[in-house]
Amino acid sequence: MIKQIAIATVALAAGVAIAQQFPMLDNVANKVVQKYQGMSCEQLWAQKAQPKSAEEQRVIGLLKSDPAMRTEFLNRVAGPITNKMFECGMIP
Repeated sequence: MIKQIAIATVALAAGVAIAQQFPMLDNVANKVVQKYQGMSCEQLWAQKAQPKSAEEQRVIGLLKSDPAMRTEFLNRVAGPITNKMFECGMIP
C-alpha cells in the first residue's frame, strides 16, 4: 500500500513538473485533440490537402526544435488522432 502511494506521488509530481516545463502544451494539445474529434472524415481529408496556417507552422517549428516538448505533445495527442485517422480510413 505504501509503495503504491509512493508511486502515485512520484507520477503526480512528474506530471506537475512537465506541465510547469511546458505551460502552453496543455492548451495546444487539447485544442488539437478537440479539432480532430470534432471533424468529420470528409473534413479531415479536405484539411489534409490544405497548407498549414502560420500558427500551425510556428507550433511545428517549436516541436521540431525541442525534442522533450515534442515527445510530451505526441504522447498527449497520438491516441485520439490515431483513432480518428483509423476511423476515417487514413491508416490501415
